[in-house]
Amino acid sequence: MALHIIDEANRCLNCKKPMCQQGCPVHTPIPHIIQMFKENRLMEAGEELFQNNPMSVICATVCNHEEQCAGHCVLGRKGNAVHFSSIEHYISDMYLERMKIEQKEKKQQKVAVIGAGPAGMTVAILLAQQGYGVTVFEWKDKIGGIMQYGIPEFRLPKTVLDRYKKRMEELGIQIRPNTTIGAVLKIEDLLRDGYASIFIGTGTWKPRNLGIHGECLGNVHFGIDYLANASTYNLGKNVAVIGMGNAAMDVARTALRNGAEHVTLYARGNEIAASSHEVSYATLDGAEFVFGMQIDSINEKGPVFKKTILDEEENIIGEEEELIQVEADSTIISISQGPRKKLIRTTFGLEGSDKGLLIVDDNYMTTKPGVFAAGDVITGSKTVVHAVDGAKKAAEAMIQYMENL
Repeated sequence: MALHIIDEANRCLNCKKPMCQQGCPVHTPIPHIIQMFKENRLMEAGEELFQNNPMSVICATVCNHEEQCAGHCVLGRKGNAVHFSSIEHYISDMYLERMKIEQKEKKQQKVAVIGAGPAGMTVAILLAQQGYGVTVFEWKDKIGGIMQYGIPEFRLPKTVLDRYKKRMEELGIQIRPNTTIGAVLKIEDLLRDGYASIFIGTGTWKPRNLGIHGECLGNVHFGIDYLANASTYNLGKNVAVIGMGNAAMDVARTALRNGAEHVTLYARGNEIAASSHEVSYATLDGAEFVFGMQIDSINEKGPVFKKTILDEEENIIGEEEELIQVEADSTIISISQGPRKKLIRTTFGLEGSDKGLLIVDDNYMTTKPGVFAAGDVITGSKTVVHAVDGAKKAAEAMIQYMENL
């Protein structure tokens, strides 16, 4: 591993105009990090990575590097791009273990963070470092959000989240697990109890349904629910997955690791929404792909499809009349998910879009003064690094807001 990343570091051209940095959603200073790595300044490099992206060690593992840093590396135009993710993981993993927690002078103001996913964790860490008293309210029993309950263990070992929890507690961050804001406790209660500002990073946990006959049958499940605790499901040997996004690839690969012998993913058109490397891994694990199939209904035997009709540009223009019954022990619907609307329904002045996404201004403040939001709850389902990017900007806006109170 060490020799591999040293070789990768030595391949970096240290471009004056680093396209890799521009391709990163949080603009990680990649050439500078690689230079410090080559000079054995690992702790400095780790600190710079962490301050730029508190989820650095996780992003190094789960980011879509082929479309971001590696995908923009100039060496990749005619050969192999520098695999910065390996270097970043080595540095960030080491730094997370050895980092010294530094905080500014303790401030009197308290901050509430609703949701302990990547956005909530980022805001909590950044504000705690600035001296604010931070309490995180998480509706599940562990921190991490989608990183804990949506990304399989074989892609992201959950021990890294345990290490993050330890560091967060060392920063003085208080964590209240199994606490849903919008149920017994509401945002108004947080404001009553003296929180100067509130951050919402509740993500998108409501699975999107198809609205077809058979979705309520016992052999039908939603992808986001399945990934949260796959070991509790008995899917049988043959599994059909509706959808071909990144989450659907995780569903397929997880099913194959939990007893399924045949897993087939179905798409309406001829395109795959997932990244090419996720598709490659799913293919390697044994998943199969069928295109041009519009789901019609689901019964006890499995999903029923109609073949789609495509024009010359491969746009869907209709469906054939014939019904095609596919036999499957279980059908998993993994087409997308949206936000739960509990906070909007229980908070006066908090507004959302027609899709239930929270509405924010340029400073990431919602329509409720003092309440900010970032991550999937305002953008829809995206990646960990995109959540971090929004959370960093929201944290800066929250600090400015509280300084002017």
